[in-house]
Amino acid sequence: MALTSVFPYLPEMIASFGVEKTEVARWAGITGSIFSLSQSATAVAWGRASDKFGRKPIILIGLLCTMVGFFVWGMSTSLPMALTVRALLGATNGNVGIIRTMVAEMVPEKVLQPKAFSLMPLVWSIGSVFGPAFGGFFANPVEHFPALFGDSVFFKKYPFALPNIVACGVFFISAMTGLLFLKETLESKRHHRDWGLVLGEKLKHPFRRSKRAHHHRQHRRSFVDDEAQAPLLSEHEHDSPGSAAHVAHLAPPTHAEIFTKQTVINLVSYTFLALHSVAYDQVLPVFLNYPRQVPDAHNTHLPFKFSGGFGLASDRIGSIFTIYGVACGIIQFFLFPPLCTRFGVLNCFRVATLTFPVVYLVTPYTALIQDDTLRYTIFLSIMLVKGFAVIIGFPCTTILLTNSASSVRILGTLNGFATSFSGLGRALGPAMTGAMFSIGVKRGYIIMPWWLLSAVALVGAIPSWFIVEGDGPSGRGTDSDDEDDDEEELTVEEDFLPAADGPETLLSLEEAEDGIQRRSNASEDPDAVLPSNKTCGNRRLELKDPEFDDPATDSDSCPPLCPELKNSPRRAPQPAQVRMRRMSTTGQVIEHSKDDVD
Repeated sequence: MALTSVFPYLPEMIASFGVEKTEVARWAGITGSIFSLSQSATAVAWGRASDKFGRKPIILIGLLCTMVGFFVWGMSTSLPMALTVRALLGATNGNVGIIRTMVAEMVPEKVLQPKAFSLMPLVWSIGSVFGPAFGGFFANPVEHFPALFGDSVFFKKYPFALPNIVACGVFFISAMTGLLFLKETLESKRHHRDWGLVLGEKLKHPFRRSKRAHHHRQHRRSFVDDEAQAPLLSEHEHDSPGSAAHVAHLAPPTHAEIFTKQTVINLVSYTFLALHSVAYDQVLPVFLNYPRQVPDAHNTHLPFKFSGGFGLASDRIGSIFTIYGVACGIIQFFLFPPLCTRFGVLNCFRVATLTFPVVYLVTPYTALIQDDTLRYTIFLSIMLVKGFAVIIGFPCTTILLTNSASSVRILGTLNGFATSFSGLGRALGPAMTGAMFSIGVKRGYIIMPWWLLSAVALVGAIPSWFIVEGDGPSGRGTDSDDEDDDEEELTVEEDFLPAADGPETLLSLEEAEDGIQRRSNASEDPDAVLPSNKTCGNRRLELKDPEFDDPATDSDSCPPLCPELKNSPRRAPQPAQVRMRRMSTTGQVIEHSKDDVD
């Protein structure tokens, strides 16, 4: 919404600064480019910051900076001021890559990724509906709504402030929603106490229908609070603070880990996609706003020489982008997941990359159609095809890039580089096409920017044929991941529900070691067996072996780690590791870890 709300009125805004009509496209392209260029310069830094401080705080900072920046942008009165504000907006917003990282951390299962990553372009489609709608609708309110704003001195001085004030309200709501309800996904930060979530729970409490429903939701935690969605406390996820694995996990990823052959190919492909698709969206409003031309023998020599646009005002351009956004949302919701499921992510991406060059070639010729109805029908049809390619292309390349990563711990940095490189593409594309548009209309060849985009898109399709679809990032992300995958692990976990007669209790390391030692001794007997889990009083003990699927549950009460637990048909593991964790009612986690070796 922040990006698309600008499109309908940007040509008029640039012209209001005293720029000549033939130069509007050039400066509109530069205005869009400087945002992306500054964003690319800071994207890696924001990605590394999210790896260190958490995803949530960086996203909130980006939203608040965008809100303030848009308010100032709406009151720009000169071209230098507008360019400066756009540069600051780009530099303080690194949310795109971080949000992709959060989605990847939420949904590590490869089979679910098409649906999960389809949410991002779906949200983009929603923004593409409402952004251009209120951007074109509220721009220059003194002329469009003289009865309401005709006497407003403020809006006479700042004709493009109103759509940005509306956008600031949206950003504020987004920031508050994130503060109160967004859960951290970074492994090292997600169990820390979040005062925003605590406040959000208090605000939601009056709206809950019953106390019983409240407790049900408290105990049925999401993926952030419940380890049931993933292997229970596997050794690479919760290593002891002094262990080598823990130190390796905290160390920043190396360039060799980040820039593998496949990640480089995916980054190149993604950069080209961002370059030509955003350049198209940036130059399209200029083309629609450019005056129509009456064809004659002097100014028109088909198929190459002609010059003319649609001659539309900002409100009509906003309506066209709104229709485009609605159609993209429908495509996203109904077509993307089943297409990826049937044909595969990589095949869908390759088809999308080959669609763009054709769309760019034919777009300028729609201005030659004299019948208004036919002209708009064909133009919207072309936009829908382009929207289909975008809706398929961007989530597919995000999935492919994520699955090319060698480790979960590099996802934040990798997506930071992806945002940085794509930002360079978004900077180069609009500047290049804007300059080419100005040159083309001066010489009578308005096809120049479109055919240039077609050539760039064709080159950008080449890397997609060298992409190999990966299996997704591993948990540890180091070479040690391949070591002894068959090694078994014994995990002891307490759910730690409050005891009826006192505070929460914690199984001591001595008790756990004693039980583990008895099981290690029992392992010398090949017939010795162990249980999956037992419930003892207010404790739930889980003994987990990766070779088995779902642990069996026995509700019989017995002392923790007592000898009677041998009755369950389960083979005793060898070197074992015991971990205990307690989760208080506030969500704070207390962990203890100790290794037991033979």
